[in-house]
Amino acid sequence: MGFLMRLLSLGLVVCVCVAGCARRELSGSGESLVEARAGFKTTIIKTGEDYGAPDVPADDTFELIHYPAPVGELAAYLTPDPGDGKRYPAIIWITGGDCNTIGDVWSYQDRGNDQSASTFRKQGVVMMFPSLRGGNDNPGKREGFYGEVDDVIAATEYLAKQPYVDPDQIYLGGHSTGGTLVLLVGECSARYQAIFSLGAVAAADQYGGEFLYCDPSYAKELRLRSPIYWLDQIKNPTYVIEGEEGNWDGAIEVMADANTNPKIQFFKVDGHDHFSVIAPVAEILAKQIVAGKVGLTESMLRDLQ
Repeated sequence: MGFLMRLLSLGLVVCVCVAGCARRELSGSGESLVEARAGFKTTIIKTGEDYGAPDVPADDTFELIHYPAPVGELAAYLTPDPGDGKRYPAIIWITGGDCNTIGDVWSYQDRGNDQSASTFRKQGVVMMFPSLRGGNDNPGKREGFYGEVDDVIAATEYLAKQPYVDPDQIYLGGHSTGGTLVLLVGECSARYQAIFSLGAVAAADQYGGEFLYCDPSYAKELRLRSPIYWLDQIKNPTYVIEGEEGNWDGAIEVMADANTNPKIQFFKVDGHDHFSVIAPVAEILAKQIVAGKVGLTESMLRDLQ
């Protein structure tokens, strides 16, 4: 079974018990996520499934490269240099499910579940799909929304150095677990022109124990992995989006109610679920990125097909 198809097994694993996140104390000590992470050593108590080395792309849509990260060289798929001497806008896209692992993102995906967000590359946006620590045959261990933040930032720096990428036009996006991770990255870095989070959750334990490799009974481990506690740290325009039949109730809705940061906007898209929302929203965003002006409104997302 292909990697992206395996993501379907995730479904919508959001646990009702973690809707209690809305009742948690969000004020904290006033420190930033970067400050809270400094000097903290996570304790990893389990590992994920071993998927092996990433597939070599079947065509020239992407090339398999490796980028330097804190734990060593990590694999990624990257749009190749078109060789025309131009610089293009680019997006780092984090897929869902086991987002530490990459697989086939070049084959055709049905519009109702295009987790490769292929419209970005089709519109001329450079795409990078980084694998993360512990995924594929990478060094390091999966940490589940913790050390992976540093890997995404490292991938961004690699991408920015490519001669065909405009370093001032780098975007960050992700779906499902990838959507959760990109929020955490945005809470630690102001490097991006904009951030697109589709189908995220408010707290890491909303995945019902999936994709968490630390001790879930240790409150600080979970807090440092949960976007809801650090929303005020986001400095770049950030769009949090979900289909009405997806992770809205008890997850994104909780963040929307708690949020006071004007840089973040939340959108529930009628007529779509956790997967079908990706393609039509990505089509709007890709066109805006190419045009050099990104911004979503409720009216843009109304009656999406």
